[in-house]
Amino acid sequence: MFGFDTVLCYKKNNRSYEEQLTLLKEKIQKADAVLIGAGAGLSTAAGLTYGGERFRKYFFDFAEKFGITDMYTGGFYPFPSPEFYWGWWSRQIYFNRYIDAPSSVYSDLLKLVKDKDYFVLTTNVDHQFQRSGFDKKRLFYTQGDYGLLQSVQPEVQKSYDNQEIVEKMLAAQGFVKNEQGIYEVPASGKLNMTIPKELIPKCPDDGRDMMVSVRSDDRFVEDEGWHEAQMRYHTFLEQHEDDHILYLELGVGMNTPVIIKYPFWYYTEENPKAFYVSINKGWAACSKKIQDRSLCMEQDIGKVLKDLLNEKKV
Repeated sequence: MFGFDTVLCYKKNNRSYEEQLTLLKEKIQKADAVLIGAGAGLSTAAGLTYGGERFRKYFFDFAEKFGITDMYTGGFYPFPSPEFYWGWWSRQIYFNRYIDAPSSVYSDLLKLVKDKDYFVLTTNVDHQFQRSGFDKKRLFYTQGDYGLLQSVQPEVQKSYDNQEIVEKMLAAQGFVKNEQGIYEVPASGKLNMTIPKELIPKCPDDGRDMMVSVRSDDRFVEDEGWHEAQMRYHTFLEQHEDDHILYLELGVGMNTPVIIKYPFWYYTEENPKAFYVSINKGWAACSKKIQDRSLCMEQDIGKVLKDLLNEKKV
């Protein structure tokens, strides 16, 4: 599909940061449409890190008991009981889905594109685009949403909101609400690691156990809402396939390149009016076939967005 016999990457480092910033600002301003491709690096830039201080703050007890070192690997840990499993997952869901990101990265991005015809394709499952004001109908969460549960048996093609039950799980572990209504670790620092058996979620349609509705295996449910978002995404692509479109890739690595990176390279190659931008502090590159219509910035995403908004010359 993508027109690459082999993946040939080119890192474009022959422009100064100031020149890159000027070019990016120009491409955003002149674009007929902007397709944003967002990966985990965008949320990391927003402060939603899966390790370090945030992990130690909310999962110190799991780290001590099970030797878990970060939220990502903890999501795959074989916990000894459903009570432990949901003790962990209620925290992972809440502190990555139901609170705002520590920095303004998402809201800064919205300020840059809100007056453009934009769409967002993302592998992130933390809901931060909607929390920051992006139009729900301009979003396609391909890999699911931490805010949804589903049956462990995918025959039931439905997903279910989980905020109420997740907050009950947190309260049962000893988390307390602050003045802003956000759950925090109590002053005592004492928490339960398990939830009561009666809070273990069961599917209302088939009575089976439930799981978080994110794509981790072949049980992931692509429900009606998922397919509607997919259709809107394909409609957006069709509407702008011959336009001056900017493919703006933010924080996308090589874990799942077939979802965002390779298609963006292909779409840019097919449309001579298109321009591709990759901003990723760890890995920004493009296909050699589109290197003359690409900009690769190995910079902090938050800094780039701030500098674009402030028209800062560095």
